[in-house]
Amino acid sequence: MVSLGLFLMPLHPPARDLTTVLEEDRELVKLADRLGYAEAWMGEHFTSTGEPVTSPLLFNASLISETEKIVFGTGVISLPQQHPVVVAGHVALFDHLARGRTIFGIGSGGLSCDWEVFGNLDGRARGMAMVESIELILKLWTEDPPFRHDGTYFKASLEDRIIPELGVGRLIRPYQKPHPPIAVSLRSANSYTAKQAGMRGWIPVSGNFIPAADVATHWPTYVTGAEEAGRQADPSLWRVGRSVLITESDAEAEDIIADPDGVFTRYYTYLGVHGRMAGGDLSKDIDWAKARVDAEAMTRSVVIAGSAKTVLDQLIAFRDEIGDFGTLMITGHDMEGMHDQWVRSFTAMAEDVGPKLSRYMDDRRLRPSSAAAD
Repeated sequence: MVSLGLFLMPLHPPARDLTTVLEEDRELVKLADRLGYAEAWMGEHFTSTGEPVTSPLLFNASLISETEKIVFGTGVISLPQQHPVVVAGHVALFDHLARGRTIFGIGSGGLSCDWEVFGNLDGRARGMAMVESIELILKLWTEDPPFRHDGTYFKASLEDRIIPELGVGRLIRPYQKPHPPIAVSLRSANSYTAKQAGMRGWIPVSGNFIPAADVATHWPTYVTGAEEAGRQADPSLWRVGRSVLITESDAEAEDIIADPDGVFTRYYTYLGVHGRMAGGDLSKDIDWAKARVDAEAMTRSVVIAGSAKTVLDQLIAFRDEIGDFGTLMITGHDMEGMHDQWVRSFTAMAEDVGPKLSRYMDDRRLRPSSAAAD
């Protein structure tokens, strides 16, 4: 069986009212909960009004009492940008408030203006800081003071001001024992992070904007890491993201994809232009017409859109290219001017396409070489 999840960066046109788009995102999470989606993931970005959620924990906390079953994922907390003691405390508190409906997604940071504002422009250093941070967080959650951490990137000590009888000098620990599941985002083909996740037993999360051929390398790389560490790799752990839009007809989907000012063109224009800057090109001379052409090409290569039958066929082809996985995370895009279409799409995914995909995937597990869709 494949589960459904919701993944929100979120990405909105920066001119839209912030209060409005935050409520739009909240309503989408509540819809997903009512429809039986298993998880809702929220991103973290500090210095972009196009990606305006600065704390996935705060955003998700606003929805705990307004949802029933959905599990909240941080997608992701960028560990080099915050002190590990702060992250450990906030995640532990959220886990209690949510009664364990928590997945702790971590990363080294993906927004270049965040790198700059926090002084984390060195990619290798960001990766090493992430590893140092999570190791300290896990220690804080499982070991009592006194302790001293004199790391390369973080310092922390608690040795003298400890009164156990009063709780003084103690850090709160998560609701889940020993801690919430840890997830890590994957991007590049044959990702080193995927191997490390396999070695550590972390949940691998492949992004929606990654070509299927690259996504297909993530699980084998994860398995390699797991085997080296003596772990059994279970593909049900693997979360895979995709932008999916179910429309009344294929023609309707084509109109949306081809729209130079449409939701997908805006999305991939943002990612493409920012990606250039993240790669070191800081020129402000941007060829916006070319950026939109590139965005449409990207849309056609990675977005799954069309009638319910077309979407099911595309998802089956996607699954057959990348292999077995556990959760399909549907991207939550900006809904301005398309609210009803997106609601119908998420509903159709839960009630029609998702169950058919799940039956196909179950059949493939039983009969790997001879499964067929309904």
